[in-house]
Amino acid sequence: MEQYARRHLTDVASAASLRVYVSEWENGKRTISDRYAVILRQLLGVTDTELRSGPPQAAPQTADGYDALLSRIDAAGSVSESMVKTFNDQTELLRTMDRQMGAVGLVDQMTGHLAALEETLNFAVLPTARRPVALALAGASTLAAWQAIDSGAVERAWRHYELAKRAARDAEAPMYLAHAMAEQAYVLCAAGRPAVGVELVRDAQRTLAQAGSPRLRAWLYAAEAELCAHADMPDDCRRALDAAEAIIPAGPEDRDPDMLSIFLNGAHLARWRGNILALLGDDEAVGSLYGALEVMDATFIRAQAGLHSDLVQAHLARAEYDEANSHLRQARLLANRTGSVRQRRRIDLLSARL
Repeated sequence: MEQYARRHLTDVASAASLRVYVSEWENGKRTISDRYAVILRQLLGVTDTELRSGPPQAAPQTADGYDALLSRIDAAGSVSESMVKTFNDQTELLRTMDRQMGAVGLVDQMTGHLAALEETLNFAVLPTARRPVALALAGASTLAAWQAIDSGAVERAWRHYELAKRAARDAEAPMYLAHAMAEQAYVLCAAGRPAVGVELVRDAQRTLAQAGSPRLRAWLYAAEAELCAHADMPDDCRRALDAAEAIIPAGPEDRDPDMLSIFLNGAHLARWRGNILALLGDDEAVGSLYGALEVMDATFIRAQAGLHSDLVQAHLARAEYDEANSHLRQARLLANRTGSVRQRRRIDLLSARL
């Protein structure tokens, strides 16, 4: 909190007082003031409700409820293409900030963004108004869920994925639905149920069938391979990896025009392959990972932290401790820059093996 205050030119209490405040906040003896709530939300990557552990405030009831309802319906029905574009541009801005700076400091912005999208969708009546808003909400909710995973807020992540799936069904968008299902499988994996996660990814593949783009289908196969590695299913893992490599589009382009949440090309897949092979303890992992490191986009800070962590794991499998230590330092530095709870947890586990 002191470091945050210095960086943002904000006054806080002395160190001794802060220790007392934290103890009293934790024990419910002191209410968190708005001033300190702003700081804590940024540091912990939580919403205001999660921080204060209080129930959401009910909207006040008014005598003219029908007038208010019709007003909201009219407002939602008049949402224009430019308004939907504004929603999507906001999601894209949050995606860029997340990629470069991490998710922890974006909780307030993302919470407000989702609330605005949900509010609009809740009162949009006709399909012509609902579908574009639902599609925007599906994309934003999936991003918010991944950010929650990165911040260590797994229950919030799960709820966001459920929201994303509902919105994708409302939008009649199987690509967005399959993507949300497959990412949700990572929550199951982190909770110790990787085999269930594998089944969920395969269900996502069946949901998509041949309706999706080759890049998304390759992404789904790679996700299946990673979860199979965690579930100790090496043969299934390698088959899924081969399937991903067989259909990934050639060339350096990584953005899927039909699914803006997907960044995947041959170089990204090589990095992913290295990560998966490292999980299997395969010697081939090191070569794949160093090849991916050479072409890594410098703006993908969190992905760089993950790549260095993958190299730590790969070198440990070969008992190459000096190289593992070198990449561990790089991984920790990058993970601290983004504040990724998920990455730091992994780094701590790897550090314990050195």
